[in-house]
Amino acid sequence: MTRVLVVDDEPQIVRALVINLKARGYEVDAAHDGATALRLAAARHPDVVVLDLGLPDMDGVEVIGGLRGWTRVPILVLSARHSSDEKVEALDAGADDYVTKPFGMDELLARLRAAVRRAEPAAGEGDVIVDTGEFTVDLAAKKVDRAGKDVRLTPTEWHLLEVLVRNSGRLVGRKQLLQQVWGPAYGRETNYLRVYMAQLRRKLEADPSHPKHLITEPGMGYRFEK
Repeated sequence: MTRVLVVDDEPQIVRALVINLKARGYEVDAAHDGATALRLAAARHPDVVVLDLGLPDMDGVEVIGGLRGWTRVPILVLSARHSSDEKVEALDAGADDYVTKPFGMDELLARLRAAVRRAEPAAGEGDVIVDTGEFTVDLAAKKVDRAGKDVRLTPTEWHLLEVLVRNSGRLVGRKQLLQQVWGPAYGRETNYLRVYMAQLRRKLEADPSHPKHLITEPGMGYRFEK
């Protein structure tokens, strides 16, 4: 059974989520603050986390950071914060999706199902070869093949592609990409991403100006689609 960790300090929201999730066959744990959420996540190993950002003891972004230190579990943010900056901050910290309050239960459950599907199996854990139909990425051999020929990538190009492929179908925030590829001191050099993504598209996409696989999410980050 899929286990969900619900983290929210509003009892009525927690109750509604627990009732609806259990009615659909999910196992549910609930936490009302960040510290409890991190303890439960470590003890219970949920398959997906539904997280409010406005918690009484710490900001939800800190909880995302705490989780991302050791797990790639899908994190679905549920928050009353509507500004694009706050959404980008949560996504950059490692959240997979963002739903604003008030929310429709059907939409939330659909987003949750999608997050779980994308994580099973995660590319690179179960699949080491990812085939888009136009090019093939071999994560184990660190090679890319297009039309039967090896594509020569620089180490930086490969690292950028690898991060995106291992998060196939997920939005990867700009700050997260910069820090994973260039290091923790980076986070604002978004021009690096534009330059290297353009180079990857020229080498891999059939039509680099209209990419099908290396997708830009304006103002937020990038996504790899098979």
